[in-house]
Amino acid sequence: MFLVVFRNRKRANIDAAAYSADAARMEALARAQPGFVSFKGYTADDGEVIALSEWASADAARAWGSHPDHSATQSRGRAEYYQDYTLYTCDNPRTHHFERPQS
Repeated sequence: MFLVVFRNRKRANIDAAAYSADAARMEALARAQPGFVSFKGYTADDGEVIALSEWASADAARAWGSHPDHSATQSRGRAEYYQDYTLYTCDNPRTHHFERPQS
């Protein structure tokens, strides 16, 4: 597994409808890519967003990162949407799992 964590803050006064449309389009496109496993996003009370995507391999995640449509939308994000962001990646993260048995 290859994990990508995208931590970001949006600029004030962005075009929220345009951002939502781009985000939905990118999520649908990512889900169709070879090696895609999962995606979830979380927004904190202070507006910070954490987006987690899981990929089958580092190569699959890199291919998504360099997909032409994704690259164009990344550029638009830097120009129009994001105040700042940090991207974290991890190959084969140490994983612990707990699941309560159903009664």
